[in-house]
This record gives sequence, C-alpha cells and structure tokens, in this order.
Amino acid sequence: MSLCDDTLLCNFPKCRAKLSGFAWVTACSHVFCDQHGSGEFSRSPAICPACSSALSGKLDIVRTELSPSEEYKAMVLAGLRPDIVLDISARALAFWSYQVHQERMYQEYSLSRADTQLKQMEKVLTQQNQSRELELSAMKGEIASLKKMMEEYKRKYSELSERLMERNRQYQKLQGLYDSLRLRNMVVGVGDRAMLPQPAHHQDFNPGVAQQATPQRSPQFPSLCPDGDRRFFSCSESDGARSFFHFSSPAGDRGRPFVSKH
Repeated sequence: MSLCDDTLLCNFPKCRAKLSGFAWVTACSHVFCDQHGSGEFSRSPAICPACSSALSGKLDIVRTELSPSEEYKAMVLAGLRPDIVLDISARALAFWSYQVHQERMYQEYSLSRADTQLKQMEKVLTQQNQSRELELSAMKGEIASLKKMMEEYKRKYSELSERLMERNRQYQKLQGLYDSLRLRNMVVGVGDRAMLPQPAHHQDFNPGVAQQATPQRSPQFPSLCPDGDRRFFSCSESDGARSFFHFSSPAGDRGRPFVSKH
C-alpha cells in the first residue's frame, strides 16, 4: 500500500479486510473494521487487538466515517487557527504513513516467511529427490538382477522343454514297440490255440471206437527170442489187422469155442 492508496486494511490479525464506511481508530495508530472494533472495544477496559495497548482515555478510541459528507468536511476544522489545522493534518498524515509503513513491514514479514517456507520446501524436495534417486537406482539394480534371473529361467525352461520333447519321442517309440510286440504275441497265441487238439467228449467205451482211435503204428519194443536173436515186434502189425489190445492165443485154443461165463 502506498500513500496514494485510498483504502486502509483492518489491523485485526485474522481480518485484513479493506475498510469502507465506518472504522475504529485508536490512539496507538491502529484502525479496525466496524465489526471487529465493535466486538473488541465493547469490553472494559479496552485492549488494542494489534499491539495490546490499554485504551482507557476518552478519545483513545474513535469511531469515524471514512467518507464524510461535504458539510462535515466544511465544518470540522472551521474556526481553528492555521497552526492547529496544520498540526491536525500532520498528525493525520503521520497516522496514514504509519499504516503504510506497518503494511510494508507486514508484507516484508509475509515475504520472508514465505521465502523461509520455500527454502524449507526446496530442502525437503531435494532430500526427497535424493531418496527417490537412491530408490530408483536400487530398483534398477533389482530389475537388472530379475532380468538376469528371468533369462536363466528361460534357458532352464528351454533345456527342460527339449528334454521333455526327447523323452516324449522315446516314449512314443517305446509305446510303438510295445504295441507291436503285444500284437505279435496275440497273433502267436491265437495260432497256438488253433493248433492244440480239441478235448474229447466223454462217452461210453466202445472197442470199435477205441480201435479206430488208436494210432496205426505203436512204439516198438525190443525182445529177445529163445535162440538169442534180437527181434522187434509191434503192438500193431503192418497191415493194421491187429490192434494193441488184441493178443495171439495159443494154437490149441483156436479150435475151442468161446464160451462166455456169466
């Protein structure tokens, strides 16, 4: 705020509003808006909210109109000597200069505080950036190690895949051999069963049937004759007239009739 500015700001710490209409002016050169002035100066004893000065005098607090009428301006200094008028004007200008100086000091304090906060924020930001750089470098190293591990896993997976394919090929080959051997065994087994003799059905004994069932030639056994000659005889002669179960009877018995005994 400069001397050319036509507005003042409320000196209440949490207000800082532009003044218009009525304002409260104190002997300690502070000015407040109508709302905070009415609230603060209604208590006794009155204390300045800006500098905590005691305002016990009758004219230590004045409620004034910031835009007085023309009649007021024509009569407020009328009849006073020029030195008094000049003294009043000088005090009024001093009050205005103090307000300007106070506002400048406040702005400088705000700027210094903001600058301090900015430096602190920059320091914190720098620390955070350094921390992020360290974390980023650590993450890059971890990513590189993970990539290396992934390449190793890929290589192992490729080797295992090749081994698995080779095992599958061997398995398929062995499966084919097994199937062919099993099929061959099945064919041989069927042929052996076809060549085996069929089992005979149970039936009553019949000499004729038994005679037909005997082989034409029976095994030959060696026998020694009384003269010492080694001869062979067979249970069945060459013409097949006699069977293994029929033996020659003595010559004297041939003429006897066969008598069956009951």
